[in-house]
Amino acid sequence: MEGLNFKLEIFEGPLDLMLSLIQKHKLNIQDIEISILLDQFMLYLDRMSEADLEIASEFLEMAARLIMIKSAALLPKEEAEQMKKELQGALIEYALCKTMAERLRKRFLGDVVFVREPMEIEIDKAYHKIHQPEELMLAYSALNERTRRKASYRPRSIKPIVAKSYVTVFTGIVAVLKSLRRNGTVKMDELYRDQPRSRTVATFLAILELSKEGRIYISPDGSSVRLRTKADDESHEGNTAETAGTEQ
Repeated sequence: MEGLNFKLEIFEGPLDLMLSLIQKHKLNIQDIEISILLDQFMLYLDRMSEADLEIASEFLEMAARLIMIKSAALLPKEEAEQMKKELQGALIEYALCKTMAERLRKRFLGDVVFVREPMEIEIDKAYHKIHQPEELMLAYSALNERTRRKASYRPRSIKPIVAKSYVTVFTGIVAVLKSLRRNGTVKMDELYRDQPRSRTVATFLAILELSKEGRIYISPDGSSVRLRTKADDESHEGNTAETAGTEQ
């Protein structure tokens, strides 16, 4: 068998060196001749030493591993085969990792190198169709009409929607009591004067509620109203007693 020759290169690690030797000389990674591989590996370390290159510890560790595998020939066959398979497994795993790394590198390089800027597409804007003069006149008239409509268009003003005020019965009660305390007897029409419909309804319902509770006194003819006093209560009780005696 011819000797293995190689140039002194820088490798990433001992597995990289061994894989390079195997691929360069077309050796079978599944059936490595440890003695040849060890000789070439040690030769590389010697050349590194002659070139005053610092030998990394992992290279020395791999050299010791190869020597141990070669020496294992003196050991039982099972142990020697196991050590050899471990080395083969490490080389196969490293070869797969290196292949995938190279694929990723090429893919990344392709994205950077081969991507080009977007092309500007030139569009021919010239109108090449032929029409009759009557068709052109109709199109021109339609365009003028559309332009006129746009120029004369005025958006319609939208009147704001004003919500009607809503007056509650409670608000009406407060207003009636306040007016009676301030003015004493108040004419009924004054309570309704110059009021919107919602407030008029609230005032009417307030008077009914106050009368029901006995807090105001309404004149017999319904023309005026005032706050109810103690005298009104006494008069009401006297009238009630008199009515009861007459009935008996």
